Amino acid sequence: LHRVFVADTLNFSFWSDDESQKYRIKFNGKEYTGYWSWCAALNRALKNDVNITDANFYANITEKKLAEILKSDSDTPIPLLEERVAVLREAGKVLLEKYEGKFLNCVKACNKSAQSLLQLVVRDFPSYRDEADYQGKRVSFYKRAQILVADIWACFEGKSYGEFHDIDTITMFADYRIPQALYHFGALSYSEELKKYLKAEKMMQTGDRYEVEIRGCSIWATEMVAEKTRELIEKDSSLKDVLMNSILIDHYLWDFRRDHAEEMRDNIPFHHIRCIYY
Repeated sequence: LHRVFVADTLNFSFWSDDESQKYRIKFNGKEYTGYWSWCAALNRALKNDVNITDANFYANITEKKLAEILKSDSDTPIPLLEERVAVLREAGKVLLEKYEGKFLNCVKACNKSAQSLLQLVVRDFPSYRDEADYQGKRVSFYKRAQILVADIWACFEGKSYGEFHDIDTITMFADYRIPQALYHFGALSYSEELKKYLKAEKMMQTGDRYEVEIRGCSIWATEMVAEKTRELIEKDSSLKDVLMNSILIDHYLWDFRRDHAEEMRDNIPFHHIRCIYY
């Protein structure tokens, strides 16, 4: 459980400026890139007896120590190292000050409610507060907070600490990869102006109009896919025990995008942004 919390606390910005020069981690005979490179680095640290999942350790972690833990096996370092240090320290200090140093106590406080855990994380851990202002209104995405809840649910297979009576209220995790897959399948369409912008690989900032609209429309498109899929399941008695929600659709789309990375890149680029939210 504490490993999942640390993994999702640093689950942001793994894309490479140059696709031929990626951040890579070799672990147990395999090479990993993207999000999996961070998981491999985390596993490598644990194998080397580094207390990376202990709040007492990471609440005071130095940039030098985190750089050592995240050391790349290529010439490309992990992006946003300074931000990762700050985010990890913040998370550790909140756990020590409010939850006796254990994320387990956050989960216990939520009485098997995914929404309660989501709100607790967003309230008490500022780096998870993934919000933007759009035309004078606050828009909340909470990508990492939602994926944290979903990862706990998935890791514990909906039992024990992963039992949430309202897990289907969690939406997809609005990032820079899922929109590519939604566009590929025709669930999203982009204006010619936006396509030109994306193909120019211009860097966006958090809260930019295009960024907010891509993420927001991705959430709504996935909700529509989930609703339609549930309707189809209800019509087929042989599928009565099949579980369907936006988390599972997100997992499928994320894996599909990764398996078809070149095709996706040629079809429509992802939106470029460097931030701690995704």
